[in-house]
Amino acid sequence: MSLNRDRDIEKIVQSHGANLYGTEILNESNNTIFRVYITKEGGVDLELCAEISNELSPYLDVNPPIDGAYYLEVSSPGIERRLENPTHFTSAIGERVKFKVRGGGKMKGVITSANEEGFEVEIKREKHFFNYSDIYRAKTYFEWN
Repeated sequence: MSLNRDRDIEKIVQSHGANLYGTEILNESNNTIFRVYITKEGGVDLELCAEISNELSPYLDVNPPIDGAYYLEVSSPGIERRLENPTHFTSAIGERVKFKVRGGGKMKGVITSANEEGFEVEIKREKHFFNYSDIYRAKTYFEWN
């Protein structure tokens, strides 16, 4: 996606008091979906998603994110969400995370801090720092008691 389109989408989302978490293009049941994930202090509700969708739709009609037909969806990334950049990790401080280390195994713990280089996670009462470049995949998770 173009950098200008990303910025414009982010501006539209922010004009509604929310933050752009990310976008993705995926295929489900022979349909192409352009999904826009948003976050907001206090949570995201259906009304907010509809408002942003209604404003994004005409913008994307003129500046399509892909060639061909697609469906636009605006939603929260959910309680279990991918962590892909420093902002995502910073917003997840205090949450449980599962991640896979490049050349290593799968790990899980609680994120205690994050910066531009990496994040600190508490695993079995010990804190460990990981650089983002060493992480293959990371996702928050919810533990049911």
